[in-house]
Amino acid sequence: MSQASPASLRPLTLRAAVDQRRHHRVAVSLLGRYMLSDRQEYPCQTVDMSPGGVRLTCAVGGEVGERIVIYLEHVGRIEGTVARLLPDGLAASITATSRKRDKIASQLTWLANRAVLGLPEDRRHERVVPRQALTLLRLEGGREVAARIIDISLSGAALSCEVELPLDCSMILGRTPARVVRQFKGGVAVEFRLPLSPDRFDENLVL
Repeated sequence: MSQASPASLRPLTLRAAVDQRRHHRVAVSLLGRYMLSDRQEYPCQTVDMSPGGVRLTCAVGGEVGERIVIYLEHVGRIEGTVARLLPDGLAASITATSRKRDKIASQLTWLANRAVLGLPEDRRHERVVPRQALTLLRLEGGREVAARIIDISLSGAALSCEVELPLDCSMILGRTPARVVRQFKGGVAVEFRLPLSPDRFDENLVL
């Protein structure tokens, strides 16, 4: 029996790798906007994603089977349908050509490798220093803590406060739900539960 040449095996190997990659779900946090059949745009953030589907944290879930158009940083525009409604958002199946799915797979691979290798973040969302820096943090249980906003991005803020707040502590920053993701001397960095709208993102922003 003659052995198969490496050239004849190569396409099968590549095809198997692509098929496996298509179904691999990557935990990735990307800011974006989405539009349902009412043609209104809403902010969102990904929880995880594969070339065939994406899970979003968002406020408006729509209906199962409803068409959805999503715009995500690094990925761009994707289309699909609402597959499941979740307590904090939705899961959508992605409708795309094989070429588009392969492109999404490559983008997700790059994003996963960036996290593993510790590559610098692509800070395409600028930070601004608000004119109204003083704010109030409302913690779980009703406790209120005074704080000063150091700067804000679409996805979070750096805060100066005298009270030590634990990691993953939930709060309402002004009127914006958030949680502590990093501590530093004299303050914390918080991540918003939903990204801010770029339409009102400037130094006059009031959270």
